[in-house]
Amino acid sequence: MQATLKKTDIIEGLKSMPEEIPLDDLIEKLIFIEKVKSGLKSADQRPLTSHEDVKKLSDEW
Repeated sequence: MQATLKKTDIIEGLKSMPEEIPLDDLIEKLIFIEKVKSGLKSADQRPLTSHEDVKKLSDEW
């Protein structure tokens, strides 16, 4: 599946950036926005593991 962003998400991301920015920084920012959006969508679609359960799992290691 190809990563996508809505135009409005890109525009909002650009608003928080300086007037001039290196192209590499712009690309990193857009990738970051996409990863956050993807993570939030993923979290909404499946049950999350509670903090207590994660602690128990890490204690078992």
